Amino acid sequence: MAKAKLLGNERKEKLEQQRKAAKKANRKKRRSPAKVFKDIISELKKVTWPTTKDLIKYAGAVVAFILVVAVLVYLMDLGLSTLFSLVLKRS
Repeated sequence: MAKAKLLGNERKEKLEQQRKAAKKANRKKRRSPAKVFKDIISELKKVTWPTTKDLIKYAGAVVAFILVVAVLVYLMDLGLSTLFSLVLKRS
């Protein structure tokens, strides 16, 4: 029985050591703000920016989608308000 407890304690210690090692490995080193901004600028240079023509197409698609959703919400509101007014008049 004592041997089983000893193995359990050794196992707990080993797990604790592994946990500490993982925590230490996950710590990130601090970087200077200048380095951070240099990294941001270098990443932004890698971005493929849309052309003006693509941007207009994407903006048009967004506006069209918003209009469709607005019309659907308006129609649902109109239908539900009519339905509620009919239900309330009958009671």
